[in-house]
Amino acid sequence: MDGEEAPYELYPQQQGFSDIGTRLRDIEEKQRLLKDRVLIVGKNLVEEREKSFEEIQELKSMILQIKEDMISIKQAVQAMTEQINKTARKEEVDMLQRQLDILRKG
Repeated sequence: MDGEEAPYELYPQQQGFSDIGTRLRDIEEKQRLLKDRVLIVGKNLVEEREKSFEEIQELKSMILQIKEDMISIKQAVQAMTEQINKTARKEEVDMLQRQLDILRKG
């Protein structure tokens, strides 16, 4: 009977090792899945960073263009203001016309 009892005594130990092996495989699978997810998240993070960097560069370029346009507009407005200040007003022209009319008659 000792020979028959030995397998029964080993069975709980073998079952324990089997459970440990199953748990170890489960943990390894979870670790692999977690590693895959981390790699995917990292890849997405890098892609988003590159996309954001490109958008920022485009925005900087647009801002520089807008600044150049604003400078051009400012210069044009200043030139028009100077030109307007140099031109005579309608009242001044009418007064000169009356003075010329008086001189011609006189």
